[in-house]
Amino acid sequence: MNRTDALEVVKEAITQVVPDADLDTLGPDDTFRDALEMDSLDFLSYIEILAERTGVRIDDADTPRLTTLSGSAGFLVAHVP
Repeated sequence: MNRTDALEVVKEAITQVVPDADLDTLGPDDTFRDALEMDSLDFLSYIEILAERTGVRIDDADTPRLTTLSGSAGFLVAHVP
């Protein structure tokens, strides 16, 4: 998976969890919690959607990397063929 495709998957997952999210104002390193007011349950749903869409196992140790657009995209690029 390339970075462009990864960002698309990430943004689609975010909009499923936070439908009114303004992704145009979300910077690559802004945390979802702060920028989108995503709570813990929302974040868990986001992780589950990413895992389901990509078929990648996401462990608890991986979740700190998935709190931003750039971190999430980087994780997917590294783990999805």
